[in-house]
Amino acid sequence: MRVVLAPDSFKGTITAADAAQALAEGWRSVDADAEIALRPMADGGEGTVAAFEAAVAGAERMPIVVDGPSGAPVRTSWLLLPASADAPRGTAVIDLASTSGIELLGGADAGSGGGLRPWDADSSGFGQAIAAALDHGISRLVLGIGSSASTDGGTGMLRALGARFLDAAGGETPAGARGLAELSRVDLSGLRPAPEVLVLTDVTNPLTGPRGAAEVFGPQKGLTDAADRATVDAGLGRLAALLELDVAVPGAGAAGGVGGALAAWGARLLPGAGEVARLIGLADAVAGADIVITGEGSYDGQSGDGKVPSHVAMAAADAGARAALVAGRIAEDADAGPFAASVSLTELAGSAASALAEPAHWLREAGAVLARTLS
Repeated sequence: MRVVLAPDSFKGTITAADAAQALAEGWRSVDADAEIALRPMADGGEGTVAAFEAAVAGAERMPIVVDGPSGAPVRTSWLLLPASADAPRGTAVIDLASTSGIELLGGADAGSGGGLRPWDADSSGFGQAIAAALDHGISRLVLGIGSSASTDGGTGMLRALGARFLDAAGGETPAGARGLAELSRVDLSGLRPAPEVLVLTDVTNPLTGPRGAAEVFGPQKGLTDAADRATVDAGLGRLAALLELDVAVPGAGAAGGVGGALAAWGARLLPGAGEVARLIGLADAVAGADIVITGEGSYDGQSGDGKVPSHVAMAAADAGARAALVAGRIAEDADAGPFAASVSLTELAGSAASALAEPAHWLREAGAVLARTLS
């Protein structure tokens, strides 16, 4: 039996790499002779760096310290992939979640600035990580931009790369969304040139408007008041005009507008799950497989729209393999059609609290259940 394990991370509880390992241990407890390949997945959010690290031989972590979304230092790393024909000086993989992500607020790395900071949080740490990779001399950047803590339009990131954002008096604007309201002029003369830049995102929202960064994602970051969201939306529109960016670019609203800032820098915005799958060779891994297991924290009605489970299920179908799903919870509106079997950790553990408390344990149990069901 050849089994490929390609889950996404179970957000906030266990990484994709650790989830794949736990599933493998569970499967082997039932079927010790199975040939198992681990291909942890990501869609540009949490776990993007770990997914590449697990899938690409010779990948090397490059430790750095950056300014987190609250301004406190964050110890993190970017990933250096070996040189290749299309990236002769190597590829850097960087995820925003580990440098400017929302989960860095309120934890130990946030210092005294715990909690959401809708006006002050910014993306400067992400830009500092990009600058470190550029200093290394890489040929290509692969950037995952899920889980942003801010709605700063990517100004913090671009500022770390040499751009200046100025008010009417010629002074630097404040960090975060607060600075958008005072923005009068942009100076890009010192902005570092971009190499090939691939941006991984799982959303197609425009920068502004009713489906834009402030209106759709702002409440998750603390912009709960409609008037505040309107103020930030107007600021994002002003920023787009100064950057000569079309606000309707699909994905420009991702990560509080970081997607738009990267597009203005010359990056290509791509569907995250599909591009990760291509870059880690998922199609080759599932060729000849009997079973392909995928999963995520919450599988619901939106999971079929370009998320990791739907993409992996399609890859399995193309290879003639059976697909199976493991999720922290499986909602009633979820489409289970692509899967030969599915396991909800919440049901297996008896409660959501139990599943969240010991995700690795219940993933091992789920792997064993699927082995008994499918092998």
